[in-house]
Amino acid sequence: MDAVIWVILGIVVLVALFLWSAYNSLVTLKVRVDEAWSDITVQLKRRLDLIPNLVETVKGYAQHESSVFEAVTAARANALNANGVKETADSENQFEGALKSLFAVAEAYPDLKANQSFVALQQELVDTEDKIQASRRFYNGGVRDLNTKIQTFPSNVVANLFSFKGREFYELDATEQKQAEKPVDVKF
Repeated sequence: MDAVIWVILGIVVLVALFLWSAYNSLVTLKVRVDEAWSDITVQLKRRLDLIPNLVETVKGYAQHESSVFEAVTAARANALNANGVKETADSENQFEGALKSLFAVAEAYPDLKANQSFVALQQELVDTEDKIQASRRFYNGGVRDLNTKIQTFPSNVVANLFSFKGREFYELDATEQKQAEKPVDVKF
């Protein structure tokens, strides 16, 4: 009889250790995903904060391009008000399109392209874009790990028991995906 009690007690202890370990690993993955999302929002905010200076610099050279400035300003406001992964990704794609229009306008003004403020702002934007891409990769890696853990047995039992939910990936839209797949043109 004593052996049976010890076996049952051993099984209960093993189940409790599994539950404890699985729960803690799910919490760790969830916190990493939250941290990664926070990193993305910080970088997106940094980029959005650079835009008013960039618009003002371009306005000094291309005052008659008001529709482009209005589009950039509207897209920036939309991006600032976005909530959640999907809405943020959609607003950022719209914002990036408007920003490309602004840079297309800048291409028509050689004096602007030589302006130190414009060049510095462009460099900061490039640096920020690199940080956004790194943050996206980190976030998507965390989402992959969390979603895998939530969907695989036996941790899915613990995930369901404690109501852990999967997260959305931060994905490129179709246009951005096609541009990412194109080879880069290098001109000297």
